[in-house]
Amino acid sequence: MNIGQKQILLIFSIFIFGILILSISSCTEKKEDKKMDAKTIKTPSKLKVIFDSDANNELDDQHALAYLLFNGDTFEVEAVTVNATYNGGDIQGHYDEALRVMKLCNLNNEVALLKGANGNFSDITNEWDPEQYDGQEGVDHILEVTKKDSVVIIAVGKLTNIALALKKDPSFAERTKIVWLGSNYPEPGEYNQDNDTIAMNYVLNSNVPFEMVTVRYGKPSGTDAVKVTKEEINQKMPGLGPKSKEPITGRHGGEFSTFGDYSVSLFEYIDYHGDPPSRPLFDMVAVAILKNESWGERKIIPAPILINNEWIERPDNKRKIAVWENFKKEEILEDFYSSLKNPVPVTN
Repeated sequence: MNIGQKQILLIFSIFIFGILILSISSCTEKKEDKKMDAKTIKTPSKLKVIFDSDANNELDDQHALAYLLFNGDTFEVEAVTVNATYNGGDIQGHYDEALRVMKLCNLNNEVALLKGANGNFSDITNEWDPEQYDGQEGVDHILEVTKKDSVVIIAVGKLTNIALALKKDPSFAERTKIVWLGSNYPEPGEYNQDNDTIAMNYVLNSNVPFEMVTVRYGKPSGTDAVKVTKEEINQKMPGLGPKSKEPITGRHGGEFSTFGDYSVSLFEYIDYHGDPPSRPLFDMVAVAILKNESWGERKIIPAPILINNEWIERPDNKRKIAVWENFKKEEILEDFYSSLKNPVPVTN
């Protein structure tokens, strides 16, 4: 072999070696890409929740419940519990209205529905018997479920059931989080708050993780700003949601087979305020910010307390709570309508 042939052979060997290196590198990169893809497409675990509601109060509870039940790709609903507030009648009325919504969602046989407190915390605990008390069915179920799983409680009525759970089992505070739709904080007044202020203060003075989704009547920073008009509901809601296995008789009469049609009926029997006349869907926002926290702003504060209908700040309080405000109305409502157009029923 002459010198020229040796040089050609050397060049060829170097060329083959380079191809091998590139091939190995390419295979390694593809493996890394597959690892990254696997991480990217990994499905996050669903959030397990209990929905605690005064379902028969007005109409926002029903829309919040339907929104929750049709977001099965985000939530698992362990139970629905009800409590009674003064606009919605006794506990049976709240139970019946929640059942109507669950039937319209075809989930009344899939998700537990239980009665909680009919009265207020102070009345129930005045002669406290932890083995027999008003609201025991719902409260005991909340306690049992939270012993088995990590569960967030979405409370959209008064806080009586939550306070009773803490009263009966203080360790309840260590195994859950409360997301409560309520209060005009830092101003006084608000329906859910005023229905049982003693229960609210009891919860604020506990150590259960607590997030307050503010209402703030008439202010753009609270859930009061997430409003819809009757015209919008009449345009967008008819026929939305799956057809129910059996029709329900509505709260105000009539027969309905979809939640969308029932929504139209509910909006026929409600007062409107503002210009244009509209009605907030307060409770729905508590579900929305758990689905997408970017739809609101969250800040941490020392837990205040309400005395004589006035919020008292406690800046040295080591107990901290979260306060939600400044909600993205358009994004929330768009997702609500989308969830009813393309429902994904929850599991438990």
